Amino acid sequence: MSFASGQPDPQPETGSDPASPESATVPVPAEMPAAAEPLAFAAVPEALRAPLARRGFAQLTAVQAAVLAADDGERDLQITSQTGSGKTVALGFVLAARLRARATMPKGPNTLIITPTRELAQQVKEELAWLYADLRGVRLDCVTGGTHVGAEQMRLQRLPVVLVGTPGRLLDHVRSGSLDLAEVTQVVLDEADQMLDLGFRDDLLAILAAMPAERRTHLVSATFPPEVRELTREYQRDPLHVYGTALGAAHQDIEHVVHPIETKDRYAALVNLLLLAGDERTLVFVRTRAETAQVADQLTADGFAAQPISGELSQVLRTRTLAAFKKGLVTALIATDVAARGLDIEGVTTVVHFDPPMDGAIYTHRSGRTGRAGQKGRSVLLAPKGAERRVRRILDSARVRPTWAPVPDAATVRQHQRAAAEAALRSALAESQPGAETREFAERLLAEFAPVDLVAGLLRKLATHAPRAPFDVRSPAAPSGERERGRDAAPRAARTPRSAPLRADDGARVRFKINWGTTQGGEPKRILAHVCRRGEISSREVGAIDVRAFSATFDVSAAVAGEFAQRVAARDARDPHLVIVPFPARGHGVAPREERPRSALRPRTGRPRFGAAFDF
Repeated sequence: MSFASGQPDPQPETGSDPASPESATVPVPAEMPAAAEPLAFAAVPEALRAPLARRGFAQLTAVQAAVLAADDGERDLQITSQTGSGKTVALGFVLAARLRARATMPKGPNTLIITPTRELAQQVKEELAWLYADLRGVRLDCVTGGTHVGAEQMRLQRLPVVLVGTPGRLLDHVRSGSLDLAEVTQVVLDEADQMLDLGFRDDLLAILAAMPAERRTHLVSATFPPEVRELTREYQRDPLHVYGTALGAAHQDIEHVVHPIETKDRYAALVNLLLLAGDERTLVFVRTRAETAQVADQLTADGFAAQPISGELSQVLRTRTLAAFKKGLVTALIATDVAARGLDIEGVTTVVHFDPPMDGAIYTHRSGRTGRAGQKGRSVLLAPKGAERRVRRILDSARVRPTWAPVPDAATVRQHQRAAAEAALRSALAESQPGAETREFAERLLAEFAPVDLVAGLLRKLATHAPRAPFDVRSPAAPSGERERGRDAAPRAARTPRSAPLRADDGARVRFKINWGTTQGGEPKRILAHVCRRGEISSREVGAIDVRAFSATFDVSAAVAGEFAQRVAARDARDPHLVIVPFPARGHGVAPREERPRSALRPRTGRPRFGAAFDF
């Protein structure tokens, strides 16, 4: 993957377009001083090293190093890495090798990158723009829904080498004849799992059908459900799976907090959290488009600088809203999961899950909007009363161990405001040199008021400089005394299951049971694969597997049984209908099968249902 060549290309004639096809090859940039080029960039294509240094890179991220080590220039790649881990730059390394200008007049782009949302498409384009800044002849463009089709058609006539876009708009241009994909040599499906979840499967298949069969097809996906695996089998050749950072590993700079609340107190809790955040940027996630406008309007009426963002907004308004949020003119952005895809905004200190996410993957994407580029961040989830078990399952599937704490009440907010006011006053006194008029005014005030009263008044004024007063809201009492007020509680899924004590076989093995039998297609090989993946153990640590009609038992090495039990206690994101528990001995409160009522047994046909009775 080197751009080294004999001599630099001649400069284009005056008035010529440096991005035109006549620029035959990509020139080699001027060689950097040895001291300016980190040794960590040795594997990076030569023409991309200077842009990395200018961007401030001192070393590569885990996924970037993994991709460089794995890529052979021929095989298709499947890349899995956490949000915010540098996947786009890693893709840029892979794609760069084929970005040479063509000798003949091209008909269309050489490289196509498909993303699920407008914001992500624009972000990918901007990220590759600085990375390819030294590659003369490599023009980039972006086409998405919500923009003027005619303007995009005119830009496509300039024949970009790299085109980024959303599925629907790309397919529109293909069908209208304004986009020819006959010369595409490499395509990237970015966040493939999300594109399929959003219903873009037919659009993707139509776009892929318009390309040459001989090409490299890369997939970037946080998860690989059956739909994505089917896509890989049909459109990838001998794919190589590259892992960057595992789920949760990229979020070490994020503090995860859960506040139990009464459902009716959600808005009050949000207000108190925004008052604590002050002028810092906060991203608030809600479930529906209607809620974005509703919550934003309510916050605006209470004096907060809040704006909604959802798929209903035009691209112009979305761009304007995001620009105001980046500049700090808007401090609270209310978004849906889809609308926030691809948002890369520095300085987002807090993410608030006003509505709990649907699963662990969505929680990971949401919380990944903060704690970026080495900055600290907070992810705060409001857990309505009665939904705590579901919240624990979601967080456990995201491999997050949060702090469970009472929601900040009015006294906590006021105390924080007083401390912030004192810090602001101290900072002003330490940094500023007041002018003569200011000092004269201060002397008049001191002559009129006692110094203590004067300072107290200033602090009170600073502390109350907020949109509105905080709500006196409190977290509901925990059921069954599980959580003490003001103290953290370990997630229930992280505890040893209570169904029965772990029983070791001859002191070396612990037996478990899974609700997967021959009736549901269970067989030792498939059960072994599921157990090893879900429990994060090797096959050597699994003993005999006994498969019955409606369930199976298996043995796990006693050395890893405790950690295994903790990992499998939560519902599995890929197969949520499968439940694994320690196998109880007689006398532990579980009746033998023949003694149990028929209604408690699992149906004899069909797949196991989520939450169905266990077949003991």
